[in-house]
Amino acid sequence: MAGSFAGKVALVTGASGVVGRAAVLAYAAEGAAVLAVGRDAAKLAEVVKPIEEAGGRAGAFVADVTRSAEAAAMVEAAVSRFGGLDVACNAAGIFGQAAPVADYDEDIWDEVLAVNLKGVFLSMKHEIAHMRANGGGAIVNVASNLGAHWRLAGAGAYVASKAGVSFLTRTAARECIGEGVRVNAVSPGPVDSPMSMRPGETPEDRAARMRTALPIGRVATPEEIAAAVLWLSSPESSFVVGQDHVIDGGATA
Repeated sequence: MAGSFAGKVALVTGASGVVGRAAVLAYAAEGAAVLAVGRDAAKLAEVVKPIEEAGGRAGAFVADVTRSAEAAAMVEAAVSRFGGLDVACNAAGIFGQAAPVADYDEDIWDEVLAVNLKGVFLSMKHEIAHMRANGGGAIVNVASNLGAHWRLAGAGAYVASKAGVSFLTRTAARECIGEGVRVNAVSPGPVDSPMSMRPGETPEDRAARMRTALPIGRVATPEEIAAAVLWLSSPESSFVVGQDHVIDGGATA
């Protein structure tokens, strides 16, 4: 596998999720060695298998990014297995529940903020530490158009956490660019994944709803989001620093 990431090492959190999986496969298709990180060993194995069968280099690593020691261990695993860490995509995230703020379960709130925001903080903390000591790198965080760009009633924890990712990304970018570490984010709208389905909704129901709900008339494919992640972590976007790239089919236009 030869491509724009040949000879590079990539790390992707949330790799068993729809967007994370697409990012893993996209990096591998462009020649990177990829460490796929998540909490489900069986799903991670399914992500890695086709890459290895195609002759690429990939590995699975089970970690909970809400725990600093485990976030540090995933970076160490990328370095020990593949020889370094050049790019990272922090895609781990959960939605939580749909409920008004006044009725939101406090434990679910804590879990959403821990995974979506603290998880990105801890992942960056350890990714940046390695990159700035080893010649630099690029990081892309997965935020959402729900957050800094748009709000949705009943999604308070998710919106708050993803807005936090957007502004944490910008802050880290200003701190790190002088040390050769470039940080950006993507903010997807609805993607072809279970998260974009309403309770009891079928894919056909969702497609009918999206024809009028979004200007583009459909949900994004995971590959469309992964393509933006790769561009933001490639030399082609070398002057892009601290940006939050919205990919939502015109929803927030």
